[in-house]
Formats: sequence, C-alpha cells, structure tokens
Amino acid sequence: MTQPAKSAPQLPLANRFAVLDVEEVNTEIREPIDIPPFFPSAPVRTALPRRPKWEKRLPKRLSANTLDTCGTSIILPVEIGTTNTSEVHSVKALLDSGATGNFIDKDFVRTKGISTRSISCPIPVFNVDSFPNKAGQISKVVDVVLCYKTHSERTLLAISNLGKQSMILGYTWLKDHNPEVDWQTGEVQMNRCPPRCEGCHAIRKEQVSRRKVEVKAVNVCRSGPPPEYAEDLEEDETPL
Repeated sequence: MTQPAKSAPQLPLANRFAVLDVEEVNTEIREPIDIPPFFPSAPVRTALPRRPKWEKRLPKRLSANTLDTCGTSIILPVEIGTTNTSEVHSVKALLDSGATGNFIDKDFVRTKGISTRSISCPIPVFNVDSFPNKAGQISKVVDVVLCYKTHSERTLLAISNLGKQSMILGYTWLKDHNPEVDWQTGEVQMNRCPPRCEGCHAIRKEQVSRRKVEVKAVNVCRSGPPPEYAEDLEEDETPL
C-alpha cells in the first residue's frame, strides 16, 4: 500500500515583523562622483636648530692621532686667557700634525674652572684608522685667547679626554700659522701668521727692516769699485 504524501506545513497568516519600522529604500540612480587622484605628500622635514655664528667656525668632524709620549714631539709652553673672566692659565700644548683641530683636556678645564660652551650639533672624532675615538663626540668647547711669546689669537678649543696631555694643536693650526720649527732646539718662531694674529706684526716688521738693511748693503757693494785682488805670495818668495 502506498502511503499518503505529507502536506507542506502551513505558514502563519499573520506577519510578526509587521510591527517593525521599515525605512524606505531610495531607488534613485546617482551619477558617480569624481574623486581626485591621490598624490602622496612630500615628507615633512624637521628644521635643524639655527647654529650661532661662532659655532659655524667649528669643523664637521675631527680626527685624533696616537699621542707621541717618547719625547720626539714639540711642546709649546703657552698661556690661555678666558674671554669672560680674563683669567690666565699656563698649559703645555703638544704640536701634533696627525690631529685636526685644537683640543683641551676636560680634566684641565674642570680643575681650572674654565667656562664652557655647548654646541648644538656634536662633532664626531675619529682615529687615524677611521674608527671612532673612544673619548666620544665633542659636545662642548672653550673660547680662549691663546698666547705664545708675543703671539696671541682668539680660538675655540674642543673639550675631550686627552689622557696625559693637557692641550693639542693640530694640523689645521700648523697650516694656518705656518710657524718655523727648529727640531734640534725645539724653538718655534711665529713669524708667518695671518693678519688676524696679534703680536706677530712686530716680528714681521723687524724681519722686513733687517732684509732692507741687507739689500742696501749689497747694493752699496755692487755700486762701488771692484775690490783689489791681492795675490798670495809663496813662503819662499820675497817681494821685490
């Protein structure tokens, strides 16, 4: 016997969702809106702090050589005067052509109580092998008047850890002043300094006067009669 087919369940006649509010759907077709193309904005550059005029005289990098402590270097007994308190301190400066820039030891500055200036951009220091110096970057300098005999100049000294040395005058200083160095006696003559150096003018003036006297003496000899020639007689010869 065939079983009678089951009838589908009857749906409820009442809509139970009829009590909910239904928003009307807008079927109006809208035209597409033109969207402007996207261009990435340029990266914003952070403005660097404005460096003071005195700081612009400092180099962008410095190099330090291995210090010669075997007695084969030239040591200058110099004096440095502070520009704010006019205090004068004696210090021995090492002439080191392997270093660039002028350095002063931080312990010497701290012991003497010398005022320092902070720089906005620290200066890296490298050794002769191009590796960074273990003393670290230069972040402070001192503004002093450097005096040696009659020579005087205003300069900035970078503060660093110099070990046994108190002060170093490097290749840039030697090139700028071009002193005459006697390596046998250790004497240094500051007679070829730039015009901004004080006290060196007297040395140059004395040298110019000395050359004028020498040239005048040579000209007098050239303008006069030639010297008489006297023939030396042999020991066994007698004059007639």
